[in-house]
Amino acid sequence: MKHILAVLVENQPGVLTRISALFSRRGYNIISIAAGETEKAGITRITLVVDEDSETLEQVIKQLHKLVNVIKISDITNDPLIERELCLIKVYAPPSVKSEIIQIVDIFRAKIVDAGTETLVIEVTGDQDKLEGILQLLTPYGIKELVRTGQIALVRGNKTVQYVEEE
Repeated sequence: MKHILAVLVENQPGVLTRISALFSRRGYNIISIAAGETEKAGITRITLVVDEDSETLEQVIKQLHKLVNVIKISDITNDPLIERELCLIKVYAPPSVKSEIIQIVDIFRAKIVDAGTETLVIEVTGDQDKLEGILQLLTPYGIKELVRTGQIALVRGNKTVQYVEEE
């Protein structure tokens, strides 16, 4: 089952490396990893998306707690979430099909961030279904290059994330 973990860490060199190495050593797969500073100076939030059963996830959380710079961990999978991912797509767009591609971009409320004579670079933000949808429609035109940020998520509404403290 897919799980989304919010991990607060000290903003120190090598923290992300140690976390990804932990997963690698144990043979766990990271579907997505995104990290960035939080509203609190010196604290980074890492959003990890993993595909593991509950028993394995419990082991992952225990192992993460043992890492020096990890402050708090929360499994936010079952909370009401706002999830987003950013994708940049470079698509083959000769003049004969450029207007068709622009229509697709408009439908998905994406943006064209660069236009060349034969290519367009499109920026799209949304949940995974939205990104998969636009990619499916753009594939026949010829995707030349693609990059995705990885999933980030926040719990909706007034509720603040309840972090799992080390037991």
